[in-house]
Parts: sequence; C-alpha cells; structure tokens
Amino acid sequence: MTQASAGHTAEDKGGLRTALAGLTTRGRSFLAAGVAATICAYVLGQGDLLRVGLLLAVLPLVCAAVLYRTRYRVAGSRRLSPGRVPAGSEARVHLRMDNVSRLPTGLLMLQDKVPYVLGPRPRFVLDRVEAGGRREVSYRVRSDLRGRYPLGPLQLRLTDPFGMCELTRSFSAYDTLTVIPRVEALPPVRLTGEAKGYGDGRQRSLALAGEDDIIPRGYRYGDDLRRVHWRLTARYGELMVRREEQPQRSRCTVLLDTRGVAFQGSGPDSAFEWAVSGAASTLLHMLERGFSVRLLTDTGSSVPGEGADGFAGASQESADAAGMMMDTLAVVDHSDGTGLSRAYEVLRGGNEGLLIAFLGDLDEEQATVLGKMRQRSGGAVAFLLDSESWVREPTEVPGPSDEGTDPLRMLREAGWTAVTVPRGASVADLWREADRLRTHVAATGTTAGGGGA
Repeated sequence: MTQASAGHTAEDKGGLRTALAGLTTRGRSFLAAGVAATICAYVLGQGDLLRVGLLLAVLPLVCAAVLYRTRYRVAGSRRLSPGRVPAGSEARVHLRMDNVSRLPTGLLMLQDKVPYVLGPRPRFVLDRVEAGGRREVSYRVRSDLRGRYPLGPLQLRLTDPFGMCELTRSFSAYDTLTVIPRVEALPPVRLTGEAKGYGDGRQRSLALAGEDDIIPRGYRYGDDLRRVHWRLTARYGELMVRREEQPQRSRCTVLLDTRGVAFQGSGPDSAFEWAVSGAASTLLHMLERGFSVRLLTDTGSSVPGEGADGFAGASQESADAAGMMMDTLAVVDHSDGTGLSRAYEVLRGGNEGLLIAFLGDLDEEQATVLGKMRQRSGGAVAFLLDSESWVREPTEVPGPSDEGTDPLRMLREAGWTAVTVPRGASVADLWREADRLRTHVAATGTTAGGGGA
C-alpha cells in the first residue's frame, strides 16, 4: 500500500497561469463571449450589454481564481489484491481517499494511470467529502502478458460547480503489479528414480563414520549437552559437539532456454511463453515436494538472492524463493546467445541432482553440450519444443509425439528422458508422458530414455 497527499501546494509552479490554462471549453466560451460582448457594448454605447459582457467574462476568471485558492488536503492510498497475479487472471486495485483538511471538498474526479496492456484508464467521480471523511473505490486490471507494470501516479482533478475550470493534482507514489507466468498443477510422478520414492526430497548423510572420524564443531547456544564431546573439549579448550546426521535436501536445477534463435513467434501463445510457463510450474512443484531448487538460464545466470551454493527453498524460505523465481520469470526475455555452453560451465562443478530442461530448437552442437550436462546430474528430463509446429496453424491439436528427430535421439542416447512439445500441449500431460517414457525405458533396459531419470 502506498500513501500520498495532494493539496494546493502540490503543483503551484505556474501560479495563476496554471489555473487559467485549466479553463474548460465552457469556461473559454464564456470568456470569449464576454470579451466580444464588452467590445460591442463599447462600440455601440450599450450599457446593459456592457454589464452582461463583463459578467460573462468575469465568471470563468472568478471560478479559476477560487479553484486555484482552494486548499484541499487529500491523502490517497492504493492497495493491490494480489500484488502478484498469473497471466490471464485479474487483480483488484483498491483506492482510498481521505480528506485530512478541516473543510469539505467539492466535486472530485479521480483518475489512476495504468499501462495500456492492463486495460482502460479508470476514472471515478467522488461527491463532496466531508472534513475527516473518506471514500473508497476499486477497479480491476488484467493482462495476458507477463511482466512488471507500474500503477500510478494517482491524479485528482478539481472542478468548480459551474464547470468553468479544471485543475489536476498528482500524487507522487506508485505501485507495481507483477504478472507472473501461468502455472499448472503437476502430478506427483517419480521422475527421479530414487529408491525412497519421488518427493522424499530429503536425504541423510552421516558426517562421521566412526569414533576416529568425528568432524566436530564449536558449541552453539541451544545445542543438546548430550552431544558435547568431552575429550575434544579438553583438547581444544572450548566446548565441542558432535556433528551428527545432517539432513540434506535433494537438489533440482530447472534449465530454461531463452535463446532468441531457438524460438519462433511471439505473444502469449508462443513456444517461448509455453517454456516459461513450464519452468514456473516445475519450480513450484519441486519446491512443494521438498527439493532445493535452482533456476538457470542458457546465459548461466540464476535467480538473485539464492543460497551460497546456488540453491533456494529451505523450509521457511520456500515461499520467498518461489516469489523470487516467479518475479524473475515474469520479466525474463530472449537472450542474444546462440549456445548453452555458459549453462554447462555452471553445471560442470559437480552432481546437480535432478536436471529438468525446457529447450527450444537444437542443433547437433547444442545437443552434444546437453549430453555433457547429463553426466553432471543424477537424472535429466528435457522438454523439447518444436517451434515449427507452434508457428503453423494446425487443424487439430496433436498429442505428445515420440518421433525420433536427431536432437531428440541424441538426447535420449545421452541418457535424457526427452519428450517433444507440440503446440497446445498441457504441461501436466507431458509431465506424465515423461514418467511413462522413463518407466518404459527402465522396463525394457534400453538407454534411450536415460535410466534413472
């Protein structure tokens, strides 16, 4: 929520000249008619016409002066509900106006500035607001395109009772509406191939293999005194405790291909938007399953604010991690890169756990790089988009396809569980298809699906 106030001193740079510039068509017409009548009365020597002309000319000037001297003090606030909304969904914006002066206001016209993509600019007419009173109004915004959109500044238009003059007072504060990608709920399939079952999300590793291999650490406030190792305490001269079983979260890296050369078309129904939506759905799903998750792009960049090891999503931080990732995906755009080598440099440091990739068009060189990525992961699933099918106008929406194109074949031979993504496919359906393919490969004993993915 943001708050600001507007009054007589908000915009006084132009002085009375600003007030005269605010004359409406009616006010200008009255002024012109009055001047014309005054000139005619002077030429013709008509005293009655002179009085009428002066009245017509003075009335809009008096209204402008009175409106200019009006010292309303009005506080405005804006509240978004919610502040982060999926593409295609509506958000409601609540506006609140408080009269903080000792005088009642006149007729107020309220206008909020919004980007064109969110819809028409909302306008409201507020009747007289008593001293200390308030008025609340709301409007809806909706966007099919993800992104971050500024709302504001709020503008207050003052007018006199005769409609001769209008003055605009602008608030300085604004808010930002974040439109995140569409997210689909994914079924809990066992893509990792772990013996514990998919979704366990936490593994245990022993920090000691015996009495001689203890890795101690210093005592911290709140540690159980039963964990104090007295022999090491006597040796080091300070309290030392045993480092017992430490819970470790299973890791998952979601790789999003953003190369401009890998995708064709644009708009909310394009292949790239499907890939972004699929990555968002996967990130949230894996966080819910207890995984430590990292979002990685072909440029080698990840979400700012992640943990020291590049992963995020530990217990209470899961919601914050999801928010940061959704904010990143809300504004992600095509990169100028042509390859996936930078992402491979990030992944080559060690075992990254489960790797899930959303890829555009691939050539043989990039398929080879992806094959090397598979060697650095415990399991790998690839969703390969067929850009040509996304720019064509098909007569019907095809289902998941297993046609052995060269990049698809190379990925499967390298150990990936790879499926193609036809136009209009559901993320949840392809998620099940990947699990079916993994199960089929495991049953037949072939290597095309990357057993253990």
